[in-house]
Amino acid sequence: MNAPFATNLLGWKKLEKTSKLVPNNADSDSDTSKLIAKHVLEALGVEPDVVLPDAPDSLGPALEHAVCDHLKTALPAEAPGCVWHVDHKKTVADFAQYEHLDRVAKAVRENATLRVDLGRDYLIKPDVTIGITRPPAETAARPHLHAAVSCKWTIRSDRVQNVRHEFLQMIRHRRGRLPHLVVVTAEPMPSRIASIARGTGEADAIYHVAFDALKTAVADVGNSKQRDDLSEIIEQGRLLPYGMLLPTLSGW
Repeated sequence: MNAPFATNLLGWKKLEKTSKLVPNNADSDSDTSKLIAKHVLEALGVEPDVVLPDAPDSLGPALEHAVCDHLKTALPAEAPGCVWHVDHKKTVADFAQYEHLDRVAKAVRENATLRVDLGRDYLIKPDVTIGITRPPAETAARPHLHAAVSCKWTIRSDRVQNVRHEFLQMIRHRRGRLPHLVVVTAEPMPSRIASIARGTGEADAIYHVAFDALKTAVADVGNSKQRDDLSEIIEQGRLLPYGMLLPTLSGW
């Protein structure tokens, strides 16, 4: 259950310093990362050692737009009884559970002391937001935030902290039902995926864009730690195929 756009994004890139080709989701300083990522590409049927001319340069934003575009089309088809609002980088204050943050923002703009005391942690713009209204609905009412998606092409320690901080702020600030808080990634190393998956409950789950290919690659060439980490987070339901994101969001 790989993402329908997986082979549009995953491929090869040329390193600037050495001109060597490596998988574009690999850590070029990690042999383990490069090996697993290479076998992920093989499992996906990506042509070996070829940089496609239309490959995106900025893969983080490309993943965000791919997820947004896919859900924008797929959710209304999957659950036509709801009105879906799928957006890229929309502020959470535009949704019912967080509309009070508009008043906070106004107060902060007008009060220098509040700007110092509160900072800007409440100004949250997830990579992808999914709002929902169920007809009949008042046209003036804000949609409920049904889900927030953080898209991380790869995972590093600073990105782990960013995800946790953003989701924790959304948990603390909401008034009403908590939205789904999920991560979508193309990270090839299970140990790095586990660094988010083993968190303290900020994220519902991690969805991998090449889940089936990752399982095959780790089984074929992963060391014992990578195999154990992958088995653990899959068995715990913390790492899921991207294909399960749509039925999860449309079902509940």
